[in-house]
Amino acid sequence: MTKTISKVGNSQGIIFDAALMDLARVKVGDQLNVTVHEGGSIILTPVRPTIAPKMAAAAAKRLIKKNSTLFKRLT
Repeated sequence: MTKTISKVGNSQGIIFDAALMDLARVKVGDQLNVTVHEGGSIILTPVRPTIAPKMAAAAAKRLIKKNSTLFKRLT
């Protein structure tokens, strides 16, 4: 896919059409991490929210408690 850098206000930018946004699973307002490599390659990576360790542990405990009978059968 080829895109052209366009003038956007006092800056320059690339317009992402709806199909590209869908393929990348991003939406307006999402944050992207920008990495520039030697040779000029630019990589845009969506910043995905992560779950805090304490929240993950609490969710795991709830899941285990809710499904304790199933987990006992699996052992």
